[in-house]
Amino acid sequence: MHRATKIVATIGPASSTPDVLLQMIHAGLDVVRLNFSHGTADDHRQRAETVRECARQAGREVGIMADLQGPKIRVGKFENGKTMLESGKPFILDAECELGNDERVGLDYKDLPRDLKPGDVLLLNDGIIVLDVVRVIGSEIHTTVKIGGELSNNKGINRQGGGLTAPALTAKDMEDIRTALALGADYVAVSFPKNATDMEMARQLANIAGAPYGIKPKMIAKIERAEAIPALQEILDSSDGIMVARGDLAVEVGNAAVPALQKRMIRMARESNKFVITATQMMESMIYAPVPTRAEVSDVANAVLDGTDAVMLSAESAAGKYPVQTIEAMAAICLEAEKSEQSELDKDFLDRTFGRIDQSIAMGALFTAFHLGAKAIVALTDSGSTALWMSRHWIHVPIFALTPRTGSERAMALYRNVTPLHLDTSSDRDTALQQAIEVVVSKGYASRGDVVVLTVGEPMGQPGGTNTLKIVRVGDVL
Repeated sequence: MHRATKIVATIGPASSTPDVLLQMIHAGLDVVRLNFSHGTADDHRQRAETVRECARQAGREVGIMADLQGPKIRVGKFENGKTMLESGKPFILDAECELGNDERVGLDYKDLPRDLKPGDVLLLNDGIIVLDVVRVIGSEIHTTVKIGGELSNNKGINRQGGGLTAPALTAKDMEDIRTALALGADYVAVSFPKNATDMEMARQLANIAGAPYGIKPKMIAKIERAEAIPALQEILDSSDGIMVARGDLAVEVGNAAVPALQKRMIRMARESNKFVITATQMMESMIYAPVPTRAEVSDVANAVLDGTDAVMLSAESAAGKYPVQTIEAMAAICLEAEKSEQSELDKDFLDRTFGRIDQSIAMGALFTAFHLGAKAIVALTDSGSTALWMSRHWIHVPIFALTPRTGSERAMALYRNVTPLHLDTSSDRDTALQQAIEVVVSKGYASRGDVVVLTVGEPMGQPGGTNTLKIVRVGDVL
């Protein structure tokens, strides 16, 4: 069956071998995430080469996302690797401390004391440990442990409510962008952006780094800071897509606020013609178990019903025992959820205006395919914009985007309900349309007698040039 929702999976020690990765692609993997918080440049380069080779063997393109580490603020290292914090006891975060002990620990972000004042609340290790700031003296942040627990090396720190001034792009991120574009990344995910400026700077760096390779990657803003929420529209406008990064976001705004924010972010992204990925702990139990919990099944299904373009796996596929089974389970959940989705196409089109010819053709194709009960929509596209616009509306008709550009094929791997296919198009419109039909039929997506809606641009090969809508019955002469 055709699955509309895409699957992004992080690869790591559990999933970097060609055999496992090929099984993951066959199971439904659409985009591979390279987590630049871990591993060396050589690790990422080797994994990217393996992804490309496995995708070639599988006969389809798989996108590669480079996920930057960003200014993740962490405690330093301990003499003994860890300590136990007890509720009610004092503890010091010291920017000048080299090795921590039971009384204090260092910081990787030396300016943290300047961002804090008495009364602030710090959340460590994804909110498991809570510290109340009592006073700040020079490089030292004196706190009282509100909720204790084991604290080990390099655990993360968040300020409740956000407000830390660390820049979105670190020196490491800038170097990692160069590495990512050298290995051919199709998307760059920026961690902890606060505003449009952060994303614009990242895009500029990525475009410069990608220029020698002819790559302009799609830029993804990871929404994980409290400050990003009021700036969400400007961040969307300056990005190609967003990621609902529920881990750090939940620590800053509180767990209870995240489900409603997820729905709001997905809705805003779709209304802004941007793609959206839902991430963090979606199938967490499958790190160790061969089946998900009922709550995880509901979580994934609800993200699909919210309209997310993609759902993402992190440790489940990077370090878990069952990376292939996890993707199989996630794909099955997505398919079931999609069956129950209601199309609201007519409602979506009320009071909508389209200022561009290509966008109007895309919307016309959706409307026509929906009301004619077409088997498929086939878009001949250079940049992928036509397919993106169509994918913002759910009509239970699969969209096949045929392009001569490998970069566009990989970029569209994230678009909901879009199956990108390669087609070396002729400059003659009717020849190209006939070739497109033949590709879709040869892959089993349509058969003789089926109605198919086609979109194409004349003259051929011009980005943004889609200006023609054609309805055909497979087997008829075009």
